[in-house]
Amino acid sequence: MSKMLVSRYLASIVTRGTLQVTFADGTRQLFGKPAPGFPDVALTFTDSKVPRDIMLDPRLGAAEAFMNGRLTLQQGGIMELVELLRSNAPWDRGGTIGRPSRLRRIGNRIAFAREAINNRVGSQRNVAHHYDIGNDLYHLMLDAEHMQYSCAYWADGVETLGEAQEAKLAHIAAKLFLRNGNTVLDIGCGWGGMAIYLASKFDVRVTGVTLSQEQLTLAQTRAEAAGVADRVSFELIDYRQLPERGKRYDRIVSVGMFEHVGRPQFAAFFRTCGNLLADDGVMLLHTIGRIGTPGVTDAFTRKYIFPGGYIPALSETVAASEKVRLIASDVEMLRLHYARTLRAWYANCLQHRDEIVAMFDERFFRMWTFYLAGATSSFENGGMCNYQIQYCRDRRVLPLTRDYMAEAEASFRMRGDAG
Repeated sequence: MSKMLVSRYLASIVTRGTLQVTFADGTRQLFGKPAPGFPDVALTFTDSKVPRDIMLDPRLGAAEAFMNGRLTLQQGGIMELVELLRSNAPWDRGGTIGRPSRLRRIGNRIAFAREAINNRVGSQRNVAHHYDIGNDLYHLMLDAEHMQYSCAYWADGVETLGEAQEAKLAHIAAKLFLRNGNTVLDIGCGWGGMAIYLASKFDVRVTGVTLSQEQLTLAQTRAEAAGVADRVSFELIDYRQLPERGKRYDRIVSVGMFEHVGRPQFAAFFRTCGNLLADDGVMLLHTIGRIGTPGVTDAFTRKYIFPGGYIPALSETVAASEKVRLIASDVEMLRLHYARTLRAWYANCLQHRDEIVAMFDERFFRMWTFYLAGATSSFENGGMCNYQIQYCRDRRVLPLTRDYMAEAEASFRMRGDAG
């Protein structure tokens, strides 16, 4: 029965490009037809339970079967398999590649709601799950220049991952409308790339906060190496504790952190930012977002990648921020920039496969590449994008038109090219 159901399921999806499936009993089926721009993939289910697991929850079932060697690929890699399925059913045209069973959906919603509470202890535990697995993996995957684990900005003329991440930092700096002597708070500072960039390029003082001990240690080392340790400080602290100090900041930036906040904490996040931002301050929030309506985090991502995480819809984000007198002064959607970034990370992981397997094991490598492939498909053909939302407290603090952003960004990039 499961074999018949999964065959119907695949036949309903794959029409362009081909998918050859060899079942555990040795029978083969071919789905789709060759088509320009669509991959051709061949795979094997090594036991008879794989079709059942996929039908119960397509994403989690396929992921765990691939991770455990029960779904093997003979033509194409996991990136090509996910691309084939998702490109045949793009979100833009109302496509879907399957939902978990009704019982699984109910269970996932209950678990999602429970995990999304994200109190201070839970937040640190969730962050450690992903970021404290060791810096060596991220050294191999990310750009060497800035170690940015967030969407790059592929501006005209940008070709390499390092250039794209530098362009992203300049893009954000331009929106911050920095002035000499500004104090800047970087919420979710990662390995310090944003803080170091700002302190290197501008006469500002930056405080970066993180919940990852591994990130904190490396960020401090990198600031010393960059010669900006006198203008940058990093702390291991929950952002919600900062208002207790009574300090306010001229600028606040948060890149790739809001996805970890959890929906029940959206109001607390913006209330905290509102308390920390000076009356004439400017804030820039860079986050992954849903193109459509609010949803829930899928079981694979919750279980293996980002426990407690949630990708917000734009409507949820703005609704939470407008309650605390934060003016959404500028909103930009980055549609395909993250897909290109993820493909670069995926290529780096394939290039360093043996090293990553030696650090962890084969199962981890398959899990990690499935995560990157699935994320790529979400930005190329699914319902994900990136949003950059600029906030201010005073409508008169910024220039009347957006021209200042492009002018400043061009100036920063020329400055970087010069040295």
